[in-house]
Amino acid sequence: MSLTIDDIRDAAERIRGEVVETPCLASRTLSELAGCGVVLKFENLQFTASFKERGALNRMSRLTPAERAAGVLAISAGNHAQAVAYHAQRMGLPATIVMPRFASGVKVASTRRFGAEVVLEGLTFEDARAVGMRILQERGLTLVHPYDDPAIAAGQGTVALEMLAQQPSIDTLVVPVGGGGLIAGMAVAARAVAPGVRIVGVQTERFPAAWNAVHDGNREAGTVTMADGIAIGRPGAENVAVIRELVDDVLLVDEGDIEQAVLTLLEIEKTVVEGAGAVGLAAVMRHRDAFAGRTAGVVLSGGNIEPLVLAEIIQRGMVRSGRLTRLLVSVRDVPGRLAGVAELLGRLGANIDEVHHQRAFSALSLERVQIEIVVQTRGPEHGAGAPRRGLRRGAAGLELQELLESLGRADGRVLAHLVLGAPGGHERVAGDDLPQLLDRGVGGDDEAADERHLTGGGHEASGGGLLADPGLVALEVAVDLLGGLGVAGEQQEHRGQLYAISGLGEPP
Repeated sequence: MSLTIDDIRDAAERIRGEVVETPCLASRTLSELAGCGVVLKFENLQFTASFKERGALNRMSRLTPAERAAGVLAISAGNHAQAVAYHAQRMGLPATIVMPRFASGVKVASTRRFGAEVVLEGLTFEDARAVGMRILQERGLTLVHPYDDPAIAAGQGTVALEMLAQQPSIDTLVVPVGGGGLIAGMAVAARAVAPGVRIVGVQTERFPAAWNAVHDGNREAGTVTMADGIAIGRPGAENVAVIRELVDDVLLVDEGDIEQAVLTLLEIEKTVVEGAGAVGLAAVMRHRDAFAGRTAGVVLSGGNIEPLVLAEIIQRGMVRSGRLTRLLVSVRDVPGRLAGVAELLGRLGANIDEVHHQRAFSALSLERVQIEIVVQTRGPEHGAGAPRRGLRRGAAGLELQELLESLGRADGRVLAHLVLGAPGGHERVAGDDLPQLLDRGVGGDDEAADERHLTGGGHEASGGGLLADPGLVALEVAVDLLGGLGVAGEQQEHRGQLYAISGLGEPP
């Protein structure tokens, strides 16, 4: 690429005052979590919530009077579209934006709000590109390319100039890679200003084109990712050449890594980023060995995320962290049982979020009903147990003994199957009453049989044991209370056998 440090410095002067010099701040908490220094560059705080303004403005500032009069066209999934539309409106230029149909609704609405003509065409970015190039020729417009243009890369390179001036301790730049304009510009700038800085690109596993170029790989591209801003199947050729020459490595992250990074930034830094904007932190958290002992400057490249997507990420994160738990409870279908379950959960300190009362779609006998309850807890210690039978902690962080005593005060027969904080969403409905468990000798003298039942071995007909997967961080308790029958002696006997199953010893 013909791009030089002088081009980037000229771009910095050209865009000064029209693009925000965003904060670049060290995060003590993220540094502790990641095991290395973490410094964040908040490009999500630009007016259009993305670094794309830098390159777009630099390119449009160099248009001839004739090109300005004819207008500009951009082909983009969203962030570049908004940047071009905003600065075209500010400069008084007509703008046409071609976006693929999968583009975020938030980005489409924002682009239209800036007065641009938006054309939604194509199921992929390549399809949208073909439509855009046809319109370009028909109307005689000037293309403002999202990444494959030295003027664009020069504008994006100003991010590195700012970061290295704001935080001289940075020794590693961590940069999202889609079309490659951002990392190409930043690499040229960094090598000129601080030659010893390590430069690391990050891509999603579903769009690994730059990773393939650096590692001589042949990973296939996917079709959809939550990091839609870097969902580029073919980066710019000149950008790839710069990446091969100046970039030290390109790392991959998966969708779960990105999702967790979005949530972590929201919770810890109180900042909203989109999927593409979170891949840098995702890489630092996933590839810890690559950053150990270093100070990583992470570019939060954008913050345009659908509110519904963000809400789903928050909810899924609460499940993974044990702060949102689903309970499946089978009770007799008589008045007052649901109220009894709710009262019990209240005593255990769980706040009910959702309740679903299921009669029709259930394999239970006619006189019983299944209740699905989603509860909010204070965290894994409040709502989760441990994966084996020597468990001591149950719902609300109580001793299992106290949980059973609480259940014992409930009226009637209750079969409770608690699925608490199981990673990966593994959930099961218990198929056994306590008497059936006892009839098979669980909790008796045959410890081998106990172990098979607890791990699901040898009980295909019942759908597995109390712990179908010993790797789950879950507590599953089957309780049959005889208080409703008024037979205190039998109730105490069964409670004693339950204690034997759980490994808690003798009941008080």
